[in-house]
Amino acid sequence: MAEGLVGGQGFAVDARFVTRERFEEVWEFAKLCAASPFNQTAQKRRKKVETLFAHLIRIHELGRLRLRGPCSVQDEFILAAIAQYLRKPAKLRPLSPTVG
Repeated sequence: MAEGLVGGQGFAVDARFVTRERFEEVWEFAKLCAASPFNQTAQKRRKKVETLFAHLIRIHELGRLRLRGPCSVQDEFILAAIAQYLRKPAKLRPLSPTVG
């Protein structure tokens, strides 16, 4: 068998070198980050934020903004967020009997 050939099958791959993927170091870093305890809390917080954004887009119809310009868009978004946060206490408040 010739030196430097793997398995004697005629492949011209040097057996002394281990080939690595181009982004293997990045993948390993991503695995370490995913296994950290901080990632679990960050994932939970991100899920809450993503849910709120989805609710804003679907319920408050912010998928298409009506106003133009960065200040107007910011105002519209803030008003929709205020409306969303005002709904939470309204749901928690018990219904009192009407006096009449």
